[in-house]
Amino acid sequence: MAKEKVVLAYSGGLDTSCCIKWLQEKHGLDVVAVVGDVGQEHEGLEPIRQKALAAGAIACEVVDMRRQFADEYLTKALAANAMYENKYPLVSALSRPLISKHLVDGAHKHGASFIAHGCTGKGNDQVRFESSILMLDPSLKILAPVREWDLRTRPEEIEWAQEHGIPVPATKESPYSIDDNLWGRAIECGVLEDPWAEPPEDIYTMTSDPRSAPDEPEYVDVEFVRGIPKSLNGKAQGFLEVIEALNQVAGAHGFGRIDMIENRLVGVKSRECYECPAGLALVTAHRALEDLVLEREVLHYKLSIEQSWANAVYNGQWFSPLKEALDAFCASTQRCLSGVVRLKFYKGGCTVVGRKSPYSLYDHGLATYDVGDCFDHGAAKGFIELQTLSTKVWAENRREQGAPAELFDAQRAVGPLA
Repeated sequence: MAKEKVVLAYSGGLDTSCCIKWLQEKHGLDVVAVVGDVGQEHEGLEPIRQKALAAGAIACEVVDMRRQFADEYLTKALAANAMYENKYPLVSALSRPLISKHLVDGAHKHGASFIAHGCTGKGNDQVRFESSILMLDPSLKILAPVREWDLRTRPEEIEWAQEHGIPVPATKESPYSIDDNLWGRAIECGVLEDPWAEPPEDIYTMTSDPRSAPDEPEYVDVEFVRGIPKSLNGKAQGFLEVIEALNQVAGAHGFGRIDMIENRLVGVKSRECYECPAGLALVTAHRALEDLVLEREVLHYKLSIEQSWANAVYNGQWFSPLKEALDAFCASTQRCLSGVVRLKFYKGGCTVVGRKSPYSLYDHGLATYDVGDCFDHGAAKGFIELQTLSTKVWAENRREQGAPAELFDAQRAVGPLA
């Protein structure tokens, strides 16, 4: 009787390397490994495929997802200026739904009833994988070996892998957990678990130390067409190539490092370090163009939409109806978002120093205080009268009633702090 099959999201790292053998031994399943190239650092995916087969997988599919990731996922993230907690452009949360889609496709192709992942029981990715899979095909069953096995620490996993003849890249001396893709790189564990400890320089690979970055600034013109970057310094490129090029430029100048305390979906505060040179630079440029092109009320309202979008995707809701509706709003704001933004990179910084667009709502005649000012200064008096009418009536009433028209002083009410 043929064994049932499970499709495993496989990276070749410590957790998923152990997962192959564990799924075989504990559940008696044939394992089909799926490796997704989303732009992560690697020395070739063929060795990873061979490693999966050597560990006992009956098949291993390597899928180049980079173009799809850029064109179908990162374009939406950029349209939403996605910054979780307004601090960092989402990294892992953007790749997980794409990988999940290919896992579901692999399950259908191989006739598998199960999908497995190597996420921990207190991380965000378990939610993102499982939510995406269940929204794409609710009939599939999900296995999470790391939540089930008794290997509680990374050193224990390393020892278990060595006992089972599984080569792993992690060691007890270098216990960092890393996830990366085109949009950035996430680093955690080890000394980084102490929020007081300064991150060691060796955790960074995409960005130079700003102190050793070039002594001269570098300028880059980013051209957008309907919200999507289409060229750098006048050279037309696909979005994938724009991201790759900007990762090099911004990284060389030491831009894109983030050190933060992050509020995970499961309720844990976690110290996270990120490198997002291209992601941060493009969000900076994109926002600058929106400031120039979008009408004020749309721009202001979009800020709340952006936070809702980032929260939804961070929480694993990529395929949800809410996220689909938020995408529709963001897409409508990008129709006339065409123009050029000039970025200046220098010693860890990225500054917008120029922007232009045929759809610009910036009117020099209205904005200038010099010759050519066409703003009707006389209109301001009536505007102020109407703008303050409601609060003026309120203030008059309170004065008539003997109540001071001032803000309540909470500190005075409760007394000085101890």
